[in-house]
Amino acid sequence: LSNFHINHELANDNTAHQHLLCRCTRLQAGQGYGNTLNCVLTVYRNESVAGFFKGMSFPLASIAVYSSVVFGVFSNTQRLLSQLRHGDPARAPALADVALASMVAGFVSVGIGSPVDLVKIRLQMQTQPYIKANIKLQPTVPGFPVYRGPIHCFRTVLKKEGIAGMYRGAGAMLLRDVPGYCLYFIPYTFFCGWITPDGCISPNPSSIWLAGGVAGAISWGTATPMDVVKSRLQADGVYLNKYKGTLDCILQSYQNEGLKVFFRGITVNAVRGFPMSSAMFLGYELSLKAMKRDQTETNP
Repeated sequence: LSNFHINHELANDNTAHQHLLCRCTRLQAGQGYGNTLNCVLTVYRNESVAGFFKGMSFPLASIAVYSSVVFGVFSNTQRLLSQLRHGDPARAPALADVALASMVAGFVSVGIGSPVDLVKIRLQMQTQPYIKANIKLQPTVPGFPVYRGPIHCFRTVLKKEGIAGMYRGAGAMLLRDVPGYCLYFIPYTFFCGWITPDGCISPNPSSIWLAGGVAGAISWGTATPMDVVKSRLQADGVYLNKYKGTLDCILQSYQNEGLKVFFRGITVNAVRGFPMSSAMFLGYELSLKAMKRDQTETNP
């Protein structure tokens, strides 16, 4: 399972990713933002530059492990399927094998990523007012936020809501990540094969970068509707529990704000998806090549 040794290369683009992520969460789960520009200006005016990086430390600390596990599960599932079907783990996988490996990776990602996402979103949303009908609750007493930081947030949610609270929104995240990773790895595999010149054994870095970026933009763009639902479910609970579950969140959001609510943040998602995924896939492929080269030199 050498793929799990991929380290900080997969986290190189995460700071910009989290910057955009904060904007996207505010658009999807917050109130009063007309569009991306209005959201950016409002956050900056009320919270300065620091507002764009709220909740970033927890994902930043865990992104290398998270990405290594996801990419490792995907790669090793492909190898296992090739071994079972053809008796050769190194054989190029069929499209069905890529799809199945993507689904397994998406399922595993929820187990790791759901608590991390919940902490990040709670920290980002705790300064937002709760608005319903004519009731407006102030976000917090000035100078006393609900959560003092990621560790305090984690401990508070775990104490008050238990394990189920840490995995609030996991159902929506499954509906986002399982198809989302299919639309992540399949387009990457297709574009890599299409861009790579005939006769080349492996794609060059520029092909990897471009294919990874396009795959990321496609995946994150199409995942936006369930990303909206997930963000709302995970933000729910800072003040009151508004939603009973995934279906209730979908129905309430549609009834109150129409179909367009499920596409909030789609531009931000697609924009962040390209550079983030380019860096991810490039780090992944270069790390694999380096490890294979080391193994060849060690065992000629």
